[in-house]
Amino acid sequence: MRLQLMTSGLFATLTLIAGCHPEKTPQTTAQEIAAAKQEAARELTQARLEASKDIKSAAKVAGSNSTEVARAKATAAYDIAMAKADGDHQIASEKCLTLQVSMRQACREQADADYETAKATAKVTRVARTH
Repeated sequence: MRLQLMTSGLFATLTLIAGCHPEKTPQTTAQEIAAAKQEAARELTQARLEASKDIKSAAKVAGSNSTEVARAKATAAYDIAMAKADGDHQIASEKCLTLQVSMRQACREQADADYETAKATAKVTRVARTH
């Protein structure tokens, strides 16, 4: 009786653990990767449109060779780089889900490291362009 209770308890625990991390089917994951790519492209296009408007607005107000235009261009480049970094990170994260469970953590860590590098590069570039 005691063994049966322990076995039932172990089975219930394993079922709960497995339920917390359900495996994704390749088709679902492929669809999610495609959706992440579409969203990333949309966000990047939106960032480019807004950047263009901001630069044109700064040029109209302060003149095309002004410090304000240079600042607007630096901010625009930063915003575009961040939109790209965000999209790339989301796509990489979705791709990690297609890997075997034992490889996912390393994949996520690499995706996060690449994201942090892209963010840092964008910040450095913005600062360099404004000074």
